[in-house]
Amino acid sequence: MNNSVFSCSFCITTVSGAEENGRPGDSDSDIMAEPGAGFDAKGFGLRAQKKLLGKMSSKKIVKHFIDDSTSQVLDNTYKIMKAFTGDKKQAEKLLKYIIKTIIKVGILFRNDQFNASELQVVESFKSKFHSLVMTVVSFHEVDFTYDKPFLKSSIEECRQLLQSIIQRHLTDKSKGRVDTVFEFFEGEELMDALFNPSGPHKKEMDSITADMHKMMDEGNL
Repeated sequence: MNNSVFSCSFCITTVSGAEENGRPGDSDSDIMAEPGAGFDAKGFGLRAQKKLLGKMSSKKIVKHFIDDSTSQVLDNTYKIMKAFTGDKKQAEKLLKYIIKTIIKVGILFRNDQFNASELQVVESFKSKFHSLVMTVVSFHEVDFTYDKPFLKSSIEECRQLLQSIIQRHLTDKSKGRVDTVFEFFEGEELMDALFNPSGPHKKEMDSITADMHKMMDEGNL
């Protein structure tokens, strides 16, 4: 699975390097441990990879783990968040949540951590997210197609599917941060601003949809 699949929904993805659940030395990038389990090399390796994410800046993560098209989408998403909120710190926080969720899910997938049931949900998420991307592109490029209730419903379906995917693997704090990102992009005022043909975010949306076209053509969405 390409990491790009998880990019723009939160476009979804969470975290800074703070401690979580009161466990000294643990960052919120830690994978959930299986209760009663003894030492497990793969699990230890996963926790080490995730803990490393908590110590890396967003720029370093993007450079090493995310392809160019996804990176450009994230850059323009950050510009939109910063302009819309008028708060650089909030925009940076949301971007961190998005980027690190993308990487965490990618780490879990590459290390075969999802069971058969979860993999079915992953496929459902990929299909729903692909449809969401096509909807965003259509609403931006074709006049008078913007349908706010439909878009909001599509984003919410993606949120629920992603939460099902990470339910067994990530901490409650990380799950809450995923919800924070989705709630931001489900905001009706933001939606109206994004799909206003003469709105303040047209330049960024032009770039985002162009990159989405490229990613779909390359089979990365």
